[in-house]
Amino acid sequence: MSSLTLSQAQEHGHEGEVPGEKKKFNVGDMIMHHVKDEHGWELAHGVTIPLPVILYSADRGVEVFSSSRLAHDQTYNGYKQEHGKIHRVNEAGQEVEGAKVYDFSITKNVASLLLSAIILLTLFPAVSRGYARNKGKAPKGVQSLLEPIILFVRDEIAKPSIGPRYGKYLPYLLTLFFFILVNNLLGLLPGAANLTGNIAVTLVLAVITFLIVSFSGNKHYWMHIVKPTGVPIALLPIMIPVEIIGLFMKPLSLMIRLFANITAGHIIILSLLSLIFLANSLASATTSLAISPVVLAFTLFLSLIELLVAFLQAFIFTLLTAMYIGSAVEDHHEADHGIGYEGSEVH
Repeated sequence: MSSLTLSQAQEHGHEGEVPGEKKKFNVGDMIMHHVKDEHGWELAHGVTIPLPVILYSADRGVEVFSSSRLAHDQTYNGYKQEHGKIHRVNEAGQEVEGAKVYDFSITKNVASLLLSAIILLTLFPAVSRGYARNKGKAPKGVQSLLEPIILFVRDEIAKPSIGPRYGKYLPYLLTLFFFILVNNLLGLLPGAANLTGNIAVTLVLAVITFLIVSFSGNKHYWMHIVKPTGVPIALLPIMIPVEIIGLFMKPLSLMIRLFANITAGHIIILSLLSLIFLANSLASATTSLAISPVVLAFTLFLSLIELLVAFLQAFIFTLLTAMYIGSAVEDHHEADHGIGYEGSEVH
């Protein structure tokens, strides 16, 4: 499920209301609050884990303090947080013009990133030790859970897509798959961060893939870009720019696909839950209570779909990465004659 709790939805959806008027629930504000990054980790309404705020400015240098200092529109040491960004303000609470502040804080997404790294660095050494200890025997414990997935990535993604050179790139593919999967699953927990729904994170993953593909590309790969096989010379001025654009469209599609699918899932679930509070705001508490079972049933169903999407998006990102690497490292003979991994022709 998404990071929404019912009390959080009520709190953030009713911000800015006028006393005496009927409460108006703002769906957009509530959804954006839960999918965006923030300086504190709000687990539930009233339960927020403060995170370190690390700021740098030319005149003050580095300053470190708790995010709780800036909670509830507070001003601390000349700083104020507005719409998730920290600004330098004067005594009147107005932003100081020209006062550039660089924010290196441990935000909610950064903390979630570190948490996922700890999980991965804990699980996989345990799998490695289990493999060494149970060599030739049936896997046990965590090894029995993760080894089939590792073999799946190796046998169904790396080998068919890359070919005989798959071993060089398998560690990256495994890291990519499990990093995305773990963060997708963490994002379904109540109060969790939306890390893989952050376009900056998916951008970094796509750029790493782009660099690996570019530096792994052989002579045939680059020659295909500057002079595509079988293309008449008269068409080269058109085809070469198309091929170059294609180089950048591949990582761009990886970035947008993961970001859009994960964020869309959270938004749909949050929108469904918002119907309960909209009914209470626009109609009555009785109407809200009447539609609650139906909304919660649909939300539970979509949460199960999101569980499937978590695995599917990790698989798709890793598979496309392997295919891009495979196209960059395949030999000229293999590319021209359709030779597959086992040496047989691909039909």
